[in-house]
Amino acid sequence: MIQTDRGSTAILVALTLISLGLAGCSGPREDVRVSFCKALVKTQVAAPDSLRWTAVETHPRGRSGLSVVLGFEARDAPGTSRPRQASCHYRYDAVDDTALTLSDPLAAYATSPETMTLDGAPLARADLAESIKRAMIMQGRALIERAREGIEGAAGMARERLETGGGG
Repeated sequence: MIQTDRGSTAILVALTLISLGLAGCSGPREDVRVSFCKALVKTQVAAPDSLRWTAVETHPRGRSGLSVVLGFEARDAPGTSRPRQASCHYRYDAVDDTALTLSDPLAAYATSPETMTLDGAPLARADLAESIKRAMIMQGRALIERAREGIEGAAGMARERLETGGGG
């Protein structure tokens, strides 16, 4: 009986750790600078759930910095949708070329933008700082929710395994 409990506990711990690891990984989908710029845009529009991304461009310019340009449509307060554009500008942040910056050139740039424009108008530094704070909180909540879902899934799998007698 003790052996079965240890095996079940080990399985539960392993599933939980795997779930947390997967929840924290962004995967190969998009660069963190692009996803963070998108998060900043969400803090600046009236209806973030109505956003539809139409274009994503990255313009690395060596030591002159990186521009991430996003095309999107979002519902305005009256309910109409129109094409819009945002740009996030990141400073060059690498001391030397490394294997990482050679294999992933965007890794040479900071992960938080120095400036941002929305429909051609620059955001004030205080507004950008507030947007960064809100975007980080939003991303943190999403990470916690994914981790919670992963833990619940792992617990459900372990519970099912115990109930079917496959615990050890």
